[in-house]
Amino acid sequence: MSAGTRPLEGMRVLTLEQFGAGPYGSMYLADLGAEVIKVENPATGGDAGRGVGPHFLGPDDSQYFQTWGSNKKSVALDLKTPEGQAGFRKLAAGAEAVINNLRGDQPEKLGLDYASLQNVNPAIVCLHISAYGRDNDRKSWPGYDFLMQAEAGLMSMTGDPDRAPARFGLSMIDFMTGMTGIVGLLGCIMRARASGQGCDVDTCLFDVALHQLSYPATWYLNGGDMPSRAPRSAHLSVAPVQTFRTADGWIYVMCMTERAWRILADRVDRPELKDDPRFADQAARRDHRAELERELDAVLGTRPTAEWLDRLTGHVPVAPVHDVAQAFANPLVAEAGMVNTVPHPARPDFRMLANPLKIDGERPAQAVCSALGADNAVLLGET
Repeated sequence: MSAGTRPLEGMRVLTLEQFGAGPYGSMYLADLGAEVIKVENPATGGDAGRGVGPHFLGPDDSQYFQTWGSNKKSVALDLKTPEGQAGFRKLAAGAEAVINNLRGDQPEKLGLDYASLQNVNPAIVCLHISAYGRDNDRKSWPGYDFLMQAEAGLMSMTGDPDRAPARFGLSMIDFMTGMTGIVGLLGCIMRARASGQGCDVDTCLFDVALHQLSYPATWYLNGGDMPSRAPRSAHLSVAPVQTFRTADGWIYVMCMTERAWRILADRVDRPELKDDPRFADQAARRDHRAELERELDAVLGTRPTAEWLDRLTGHVPVAPVHDVAQAFANPLVAEAGMVNTVPHPARPDFRMLANPLKIDGERPAQAVCSALGADNAVLLGET
């Protein structure tokens, strides 16, 4: 890895993390050159993600765990013991940040907050990623991504209207919360470097999930508009923006502008639709979404996906609806370099998704996370 792709080199970050939110966010710090040290409790097998199957890489290691473990080190410390606390505070004295994604009542108990660490390192920044926050009646509650999607209203907007409420396919609230926390952390590290004064930074799954309601929340708060699930994964207010069945599969069409709609009508050989009063403008197409869907289904269903992509790509925003195997067979994935071989002691051909960032055209290099406690000797002087 060139020095240009390691802008955070020299930054030491301690993490007490498990599953998705914390590990996903800290992965970006590690990939960008920070020394990210996972502080793991040997009595519990470390990060709970090490035990998530079904695909394991030996004892206390799994493909799930390594997904967000790239470039991280590991020390085994039990913070509920005096020896563990001493080792942790030794590391914290030379660190710029501590990250945890524990229950909201745990950081204070385990000495992970700024009040507990400022006498060791006045400039340290402590990021707390919890389920519901540390300053309300739910601070001791455990919580997970899917629960937040349910309670924050996101499942009421996901899936088809005639089916049961549905969650996102993956844990997007975990990932968004991790990234939200990292933005706050880096901002406060910049301030601490200038002032010498650290602080606590908080975010939580519930707050981030609610924040993802975005513009529908603005509409509801200011006019009482109630968003709901739209058929065919359609946009809430713009049409045609949805899936359409082709002769052999599905495509997603996004006519976000009037110009795109008019081009689509021409490219599918239905120019008369442009002059149909039901589809004359954005408001009309929204009000007559079902009729527009029927018109476009009738024509798009006559040809295979590949032929429609040839006709539409570069003229109208459009994409095939792929399964995972088809997604990785896409030549763009290889051309973009989005899959890396990252050798693991148990599997030299282990492959992972590359970091989506590029710096001066180069993606960060990756290495698998250390085994549980493998870095104790180097980092703590243990023998």
